Amino acid sequence: MLGVRHHGPGSARGVRGALDAARPACVLIEGPPEADGLLALAADEEMRPPVALLAHAVDDPGRAAFWPFAEFSPEWVAIRWALSHGAAVRFIDLPAAHSLAAATAAADATDPTGDETDEGLRIDPIGELARTAGYDDPERWWEDVIELRGTIAPADPAAPFAAVAEAMGALREAHDDGGHARDLVREAYMRLQLRSARKEFGDSVAVVCGAWHVPALSRKTTVGADRALLKGLPKVKTEMTWVPWTHRRLARRSGYGAGIDAPGWYGHLFAAPDRPVERWMTKVAGLLREEDRIVSSAHVIEAVRLAETLATMRGRPLAGLGETTDAVRAVMCDGSDVPLDLVRDRLVVGDVLGEVPADAPAVPLQRDLARLQRGLRLKPEAQERELELDLRKENDAARSRMLHRLRLLGIGWGEPVAGRGSTGTFRESWRLRWEPELHVRVAEAGVWGTTVDSAATAKAEARALEATTLAEVTALAEQCLLAGLGDALTVVMTALADRAALDSDVGHLAQALPALARSLRYGDVRATDTVALGEVAAGLAERICVGLPPACAGLDADAAAEMRGHLDAVHGALGLLPDSTERSDRWTGVLRKLADRDTVPGILRGRAARLLLDEGRLDEDEAARLMGLALSPGTAPADAAAWIEGFVGGAAGGGMILVHDERLLTLVDDWLTGVPGDTFTDVLPLLRRTFSAYEPGVRRTLGELVARGPSATASRPEAGTPGFAASLDEERADGVLPVLRLLLGHDEPEGAAR
Repeated sequence: MLGVRHHGPGSARGVRGALDAARPACVLIEGPPEADGLLALAADEEMRPPVALLAHAVDDPGRAAFWPFAEFSPEWVAIRWALSHGAAVRFIDLPAAHSLAAATAAADATDPTGDETDEGLRIDPIGELARTAGYDDPERWWEDVIELRGTIAPADPAAPFAAVAEAMGALREAHDDGGHARDLVREAYMRLQLRSARKEFGDSVAVVCGAWHVPALSRKTTVGADRALLKGLPKVKTEMTWVPWTHRRLARRSGYGAGIDAPGWYGHLFAAPDRPVERWMTKVAGLLREEDRIVSSAHVIEAVRLAETLATMRGRPLAGLGETTDAVRAVMCDGSDVPLDLVRDRLVVGDVLGEVPADAPAVPLQRDLARLQRGLRLKPEAQERELELDLRKENDAARSRMLHRLRLLGIGWGEPVAGRGSTGTFRESWRLRWEPELHVRVAEAGVWGTTVDSAATAKAEARALEATTLAEVTALAEQCLLAGLGDALTVVMTALADRAALDSDVGHLAQALPALARSLRYGDVRATDTVALGEVAAGLAERICVGLPPACAGLDADAAAEMRGHLDAVHGALGLLPDSTERSDRWTGVLRKLADRDTVPGILRGRAARLLLDEGRLDEDEAARLMGLALSPGTAPADAAAWIEGFVGGAAGGGMILVHDERLLTLVDDWLTGVPGDTFTDVLPLLRRTFSAYEPGVRRTLGELVARGPSATASRPEAGTPGFAASLDEERADGVLPVLRLLLGHDEPEGAAR
């Protein structure tokens, strides 16, 4: 009986030593027996831990459970030992078919042992033993008695297991099942499997299981009593396979309910042949050097000395993670936790992603995804990274389509992010990170089809028929274009035309138009036919132009703020549609109506005036006139403040218009100083929200202009703003061109004119 701590390197070393000494003919391991047929894959050269056994219900793939194994997991060491020595190896825990059937919540489905999900008081065996030994930290106690004594080989390899079993026996006598009621059922099944193995192999059987279970497996019970506990258990049809796992995922409580905080550190302790502290400090120094930190061999020597001194002072057999971390912080990080966080993330936890053989069982969709990943040279990685795509290149365009199809299927391997370079439609930026749980998402998506293309198409068509709002359908159309799903787009466009014809709410139409406008842009670079999409977009734009002015009248503050967002979105979307002078003039007329009507809330009138000014459809004198009317004494202060928010707030660079047009700033300043004291506090939050959104430099410049007082030239537009010439100084402007060409990477053409 080899009672272990799951994912404990000390237990793993002990298991290897005990098996070498006993040479059993059969090794029984805590784990789902449905995976017995997969054990031979553990000996495959392509199998590299951390890996996990994944079980999921055939009829409900989302109901799944994982059994993870690291290189330093005792169970993994036992499996590899048995396979390499010709011994029989089997799993003996309660079948996953029963565990998944009994799972009633998401937490249950990811913890087949029940360690996290049983109700009532539950004890932590390691914590109880640590408290008995006078430790306040269970992890530190376990390190001291097990992990840090790896270099001390016991005379009898089985002695440490006997001692742990005796301690667990005392705990089970005092606490029985310790609040883990489902363990009684699991242990009954394990005893039945142990009896069966002993009939076949006699006493030449080794059992590797959690130390908590050893007293129960050694207990004398009858076959009838054990079978009675298993009678009537619910059951579902399940499938199992191996999937890659990560060190980061090992750091969470899952599977065996034995997540560890420092899988990278434990992996180092297991793999280091000698001098683990010195080797660890060398790894830390290498990482910090890669990040351009100044770390020399002298730092390593001093850090090792400090860690060993701290261990001696604290009465520990060897420097543990706490001592090495304190030494690294003091010696290599100059007392700062910033570089230390990098060490924790990259080394203490780590981003190691395991690998499984290509011939491991998998759903057809998973195989197609693996084929695409190989063909597109896009390998799943546990460490987050950014990927820049140029959609003019065939391979990058195919990568983009695959990532968008996976997002549509709910497989979040990649998320689009704002690119650092060009914002054109031919470039995309993605943030990629593969998590083990995505294998479950792939299994769930398998109900839609056997390939990524067919599954995404089927799901898009189903969503188009189920959509209840116009915005949902337009967003789906955008996704189909990005994913290159031409077959699904036909169904989506039919649903879109039907929804658009029936929906008369201007807010819904305004929400739908931006996605359509963006989709029309994608057609150029993705060679997608968007004629039908353009017709729907043109129809929506026409209906918005007709319905927007009456829809904006008489709105309260909240509704006006929401409509302002729609106004900005529609204005931006119309700029993306194919050029149409008639549509542009029509939209200008709509904005002019909004800017002039007193029944329209101030925030919308101000926003309409600003959009007209930015598009060159409103000159500065007219803008000043509209602001003067909005800020006249007869206007309620709250409405005037809302007009200001609409005119100079929200948009990027909104405050610059006040910096460069002192007449408008003077109007705002005169109005603000004239607001009665009893209403000033009412408009103050609105104004603070508007001006606090400006960049610090803009706020500082506005403050300096206001502090200087009104300019004598403020009322004479021909004089210009103080500090600015009346016209462009072309000679000084030319001085910028060489630097600009250098930044853009363009050579200056011969005889180039300004």
